[in-house]
Amino acid sequence: MPERPHVILSAAMSLDGHLDDTTPDRLILSDDADFDRVDALRAASDAIMVGAETIRRDDPRLLIRDPERRADRVRRGLPEHPIKVTVTGAGALDPAARFFTTGGRKLVYCADAAVPAQADRLAAVDDTEVVPAGALVDFPGILADLLERGVQRLMVEGGSSLHTRFLAEDLADEIHLAIAPFFVGDDRAPRFVRAAEFPQNARHRMTLAETRPIGDLVFVRYLISRVRHD
Repeated sequence: MPERPHVILSAAMSLDGHLDDTTPDRLILSDDADFDRVDALRAASDAIMVGAETIRRDDPRLLIRDPERRADRVRRGLPEHPIKVTVTGAGALDPAARFFTTGGRKLVYCADAAVPAQADRLAAVDDTEVVPAGALVDFPGILADLLERGVQRLMVEGGSSLHTRFLAEDLADEIHLAIAPFFVGDDRAPRFVRAAEFPQNARHRMTLAETRPIGDLVFVRYLISRVRHD
């Protein structure tokens, strides 16, 4: 039996590695064809995870757009939409966020100390569970819990802190990147990853599995071999 779900990190970024800029409006990096690619990946996933800051900043719904993909999931005995998952240390998530007001089941993995307050904030939100995740938020523990709940394939849509944790802790299996043909040019803007000691380094290179154009973007898929730490 696997010890965790198959984890895919998914992002769109600028040529200089930014997920967004610093303006109040969301930076559009993808086009309709790439949004459809992401929709297909969501439909093939059991759960979709984003960080708390992504919920606060972008207010995503994380739903499958294509009705045929939703219908196909239902025909296969699956929920219409994947489980929505978020991770937070401090809690304080807004129950009015679209993450909570749309779709089906939601899981909020929360640092132990913040669980009571977050559970109170989300008490009126349907089909939502606040799950203790350890004093410092234990990502291997979160993945083990998701696996016990039947999640075999997890899509992680960001932001920077989540992508960094999954890669630095060697907990990801694939990276899917759509690269937009422009620069953001602002060091204050969020990047795909933050500074960290990554096991995927010059001595342990990832495997290029796919590249293809999508409009004026380039899609790149890397496979990650887990690095032994003994």
